[in-house]
Amino acid sequence: MDNPVRWGLIGCGDISRKRVAPALRDAAGSELVAVNRARAALAEGFAREFGARRWYADWRELLADDEIDAVYVATPVSLHAEQTIAAAEAGKHVLCEKPMAMDVDECDRMIAACRANGVALSIAYYRRFYPVLHRVRELLASGEIGRPVLAQINAFERFNPQPGQERHWFVKRALAGGGPMMDFGCHRIEVLMHLLGKVERTTADLDAILFADREIEDTAIALLQFSDRTRAVLTVTHAARESRDTLDLFGSEGSIHIPVLNLGEMTILSPSGERRERHPPHANLHQPLIEDFIAALRDRRAPLVGGDTGREVARIEAEIYAASPPA
Repeated sequence: MDNPVRWGLIGCGDISRKRVAPALRDAAGSELVAVNRARAALAEGFAREFGARRWYADWRELLADDEIDAVYVATPVSLHAEQTIAAAEAGKHVLCEKPMAMDVDECDRMIAACRANGVALSIAYYRRFYPVLHRVRELLASGEIGRPVLAQINAFERFNPQPGQERHWFVKRALAGGGPMMDFGCHRIEVLMHLLGKVERTTADLDAILFADREIEDTAIALLQFSDRTRAVLTVTHAARESRDTLDLFGSEGSIHIPVLNLGEMTILSPSGERRERHPPHANLHQPLIEDFIAALRDRRAPLVGGDTGREVARIEAEIYAASPPA
């Protein structure tokens, strides 16, 4: 594909404004053609802000736009399957926000629709493109810290949206599927899979500790066992005041410590001593993901983060919620 990829953006919420729309507008070989938002006046304002030529209040009309090659689906999780399948049937390539869908069955139907219609499918696990995680994989492959034994991730974000606020859907089970384990825990599951391989066994504990009137958990802990018997502990919460975004990886001969994953600074301890390295991400965390999708279409290859990755994360999420369903 030599011409620019012409995008339609379905959903103009917070993440679209902060990262997705700027990346679709600014990435090389990319053109933001149209946007969708249910409130037409807001859709028009968003389109003008980011240079899109058209706006639609109905996402189905956007899919009927022949000028659009690909769509970015940035709506609540409950809509991902319906919109992705409809986009595939309209002949549009799809980059879908995480988590991929409400359950594994929806993921399977999304994958099948994209395959049947010959369009690409990618899921927005943008941390796959973090230079610091590429560096961790190099260190693991080199054997510098020995055999991986235990990984620990803490992801804490105080979050309690109220009825009527734009992001309140995140705490509605029918729209979001779950709480912080579903929302940003899925990102960390993908990180652990990328570093450590296939998850073979899962146990978990989830509860609404502070925000007891919720339909979903506000705090969750998952224990993952990988095929090489490495363990990982993933802890997520909406309830703690202090924010955390840590990754610690302990090996038989050393360890790797990343105090803020989104910043990319790390400390390595090994038999040769202690050192610090810095591998910051792109200023727009979504842009490398979108650039990979564009390159995949151009080079006629699969995106690096495909539907199979999204499905596997969904499988693990299903095991976590089945192990300890929230009250």
